[in-house]
Order: sequence, then structure tokens, then C-alpha cells
Amino acid sequence: MHITTTNICGSDLHMYEGRTSVEEGKILGHENMGVVAEAGSAVGRIEAGGRVSVPFNIACGSCRNCEAGWASFCLRTNPTEGMDGAAYGYANMGPYDGGQAEYLRVPHADFNLLRLPPGNDHENDFTMLSDIFPTGWHGAELAGLRPGESVVVFGAGPVGLMAAHSAIIRGAAKVFVVDKEPGRLALAEKIGAQPVDFSQADPAQQILDATGGKGADCGVEAVGYQAHDPSGQEHPELVLDKLVESVRSTGGIGVVGVYLPQDPGAATEQAQQGPDSLPVRHFVQQGSAHGHRAVPGQALQPAAARPDRRGPREPVVPRLPRTPPRRRRRRLRQVRPPRERLDQGPAAAVTEQAGNRARARRGPPPHRLRRDRHRSR
Repeated sequence: MHITTTNICGSDLHMYEGRTSVEEGKILGHENMGVVAEAGSAVGRIEAGGRVSVPFNIACGSCRNCEAGWASFCLRTNPTEGMDGAAYGYANMGPYDGGQAEYLRVPHADFNLLRLPPGNDHENDFTMLSDIFPTGWHGAELAGLRPGESVVVFGAGPVGLMAAHSAIIRGAAKVFVVDKEPGRLALAEKIGAQPVDFSQADPAQQILDATGGKGADCGVEAVGYQAHDPSGQEHPELVLDKLVESVRSTGGIGVVGVYLPQDPGAATEQAQQGPDSLPVRHFVQQGSAHGHRAVPGQALQPAAARPDRRGPREPVVPRLPRTPPRRRRRRLRQVRPPRERLDQGPAAAVTEQAGNRARARRGPPPHRLRRDRHRSR
């Protein structure tokens, strides 16, 4: 496919700064959209010339994890030992080059491409579908956000802002966004969130003060292991620690930031060993639910776009609403053709004669005898 728009993700910066084990010469870029230049012989649903969006993860669509909806952990697309799931232009996520280039090769295109309306309208909006918007939505999903609840989002970058925007769409009563950059906090306030500047005071204490000491109902981590304090010093555990302090007991926490098992480029020897300081003890004490899974981009595409996965001549099969078992059985009885009754059809005369003979042998029923005696008196 010919690339028309590609984004630089915050997680790309880890590789740009040499903080991952990405191989030399790797073409980066996993947020891509463009126009199909050529389709292979095995591709049946995507045609050359079509405008498409590319979810960042690469999946086969038919393995156990893909069938279960976790395309981000496909069992077939990544030959790296010990790794499930693949992506474009990313460290340890398979041999696939990214889309920060003129062209991009898309394997399993029938499953991995989302067809878009032709033309170039809404280019900047559609480019959000490959990663940023689904990841922000997934953070709110992992946190278990329900309508009417409050949520705190740490990080006002693109993912954090999309998480806040998703929380507002999902009916959150109050959305806090924590950052220290004035421009980012202004964007958060513009979309309806309450900005929290952690350079002015402890962010956890600010959240507690704003919620009457209870803490937010749930939280989203959208920063990752290169978190910095207000002075610019790196602390990989900083956001997770403060997030746990900001969320009430039994509240959910969704983590969509990147954390590595080991970080050789970290500032301290302890940080180089990975996020061992994850506040597990506080999770246990508070009964918090912790969700940390890669977003299945194919599954979180807009529902209205899912019919685009069918071919040009494939019929649309509507998904019927589920009904309670009793109602379903009653509906089947109504649809079933009525049975032939004995008092109708060719057997009706024979049946009537047999009934008359039986009644003659038995005589009148008891209630009729009592009624006849009463009349005779």
C-alpha cells in the first residue's frame, strides 16, 4: 500500500532514543493509512485503489488468540521466541518494517485492513484509528470505567487525551488528567477534563482533595517506563505509584503505557532491571484490579466499519438480538405450522361417530343426572 499518512507514536521514541533492543536499520512506524497499490492472489476482500487504515498489530485472524478476540497476541505472526503478537516496525515484534516510508507491505490483508471511504476527507481523523484512539479507549476499558464514575488519567499525550475523551464518551462523571505541560493540560481542559498539574503539587493529593479524600473510581496509566518528575529526573515507577495512591480501594487501573522487562539505558542500576518496584503490595491492600494488555486493534475498530471487512459481493448477515429462552421457544411455536386437529379434515366424521358411541355406553355425566333429578322434584 502507498502511505498517505503515518504518525510518530510515543512508543517510537523509546526506539529513537536507543532504549530498546530494536535491530539496526529497522523502518519504524505502526500508525499507518493509505491507498492499496497492489493485492496478492490470496487477498479476496481488499482491492487495489482502496483507501485503508492499518491497525498497528499484525494478526492471522484464525489462531486461538485471534478467535478469542486478542489479535494483539497472535500465535502465528511473530517468529521471535517467547513472544506472541506482532507489529509494524517495532522491537521484538517480528521482522516487519513500519510505515514511516513510501510503501508498506501488509500481511494477512483481509483481516488486518479496515476499508475507508474513498477520497482524502477526514484524513487526520481516520489516522487516529490505527492506534491512538483504540488504545485510549482500551485503557478506559481495562480500568473498568462505568457511567457516572470518576477516572484519573496520568499522561496528557495523544494516548492520554484519547483515554480522557473515551471516558467522556462512556459517560464518566468526572475526568482528571495529570501532566505538567501547559499545552497538554489546555487540550485536556478543552475536551471537558479537569487538568491536574503535578509540577505544582503532589498529584495524588490533588485527586484526593478533589474527591473528598476517597480517590477516583478508576485510573489509566498512559505514560510508560520513561516517566519524569517535575525536575526532569526519570523514575520508571513514578506514575504507577501515584496512580495507586490516586484511586480508591477496589478501583480498577488500566495500564497501556510501555514497560520493559529490562531497560539497559535507564538512569539507575535498579531501573535497568525493569519495573520491579511495581506497587504490588498496595494493589493487594487496596483490592485494586490491574489490567495490562495490548490493545487488539482489529477488535476495537468502530462497529460501523466492521461490515467493510466483507467482500464486494458478500451478503450482509445481520446479527439478531438475543432473547430470553422462554420467549425464544414461544416464538418458535408461533412459527411452526399448526397441527391438524381431529375435529377437522377427513377424519372428523369418523371421530365424531366414535365419540357418540362412547358417550352412549357411558350414559350421561353425573352432573347432568343431578340436574335432571332437581328438575323432576
